[in-house]
Amino acid sequence: MRPDFRQFETTIRRGKGTHVPQIELGVHPRIKERFLGRPIVSLEDDVAFWLKAGYDYVKLQPGADFNPGKIGIDQNLTFNEDGTLFRKWATENSGVITSREDLENYQFPSPQDFDYSRFERIRSVLPGRMGVIGQYGDIFTMTWEMMGFESFSLALFENPELVTDLNESIGRLVMPMFEYFALSDAVDVLWYTDDIAFTEGLLVSPDTLRTYFFPWLRKIGDLARKSRKPLLYHTDGILWDVFDEIIDCGVDAIHPIEPKAMDIVDVKKRYGDKLCLLGNVDVDILARGTKEQIRSIVKENIEKVGYNGGYCVGSGNSIPEYVPYDNYLTLLEASREFGGM
Repeated sequence: MRPDFRQFETTIRRGKGTHVPQIELGVHPRIKERFLGRPIVSLEDDVAFWLKAGYDYVKLQPGADFNPGKIGIDQNLTFNEDGTLFRKWATENSGVITSREDLENYQFPSPQDFDYSRFERIRSVLPGRMGVIGQYGDIFTMTWEMMGFESFSLALFENPELVTDLNESIGRLVMPMFEYFALSDAVDVLWYTDDIAFTEGLLVSPDTLRTYFFPWLRKIGDLARKSRKPLLYHTDGILWDVFDEIIDCGVDAIHPIEPKAMDIVDVKKRYGDKLCLLGNVDVDILARGTKEQIRSIVKENIEKVGYNGGYCVGSGNSIPEYVPYDNYLTLLEASREFGGM
């Protein structure tokens, strides 16, 4: 596959390119290594995967560590001693910061601790027609994860100053990443990720999001506008109540249009003139469905949503390790067949 980032950017800006591009927020290392046929141990290996799989870009993150627990950074996947999977889940009750004392004693990193070396090297190993997406996120998510959702919810009423100060502390760390993306000649697209919803509704009220989420998204959108770089935004869930505010923040494309939450054809009708739509192939079907089901979804999305541009094919979240390898291949093959690659 020959990459063509110009066509990808045309699509992101709601135009119609020569083909319907592919996009993923992430592909599990095991699947990437099997596809590439070797371990991925270097930046060159990672670039080789995205190129061979037919993507027009490489997605990079700064190296960052929000210890303890690397909250918001680590994959929710570890292994037991016998090799079986052990999954970590977001804290529902109390997290690592539930008081002013916890916040004052927490050892946050500084912006100078983050590693951008992969960005500094990327152009020397990147094929000429590939682009680079700089991605990070989770200012809102890390705020509630570090408190635990129950403690966070109570603190919204009982101790809002603590929530505000924690949110500001995290935001002051993440924002310099996007300032770097905006100024760097190595980065073509900004991608902010921060879940604010689930399949039944928003995680919190729109007013709470206006206090702890939208100001940061707006600041990132301002950076994207000034640098003339597209801004992608990822959140799961149903977004009807806040779509207009997301657009007002300067977002160019929304990912992944979770299929159990919203009908992508309906989203296209209502917001297709303002947002490029990304993803939407249900991860559950990728994991447990048939090749015929996957092909049918890809074909239908391209015909009903990508007919005039403004759509990239991809999963309804990402490609975890439990997606069968052959089903991932089917997603790629169907994207090429029906997307005109």
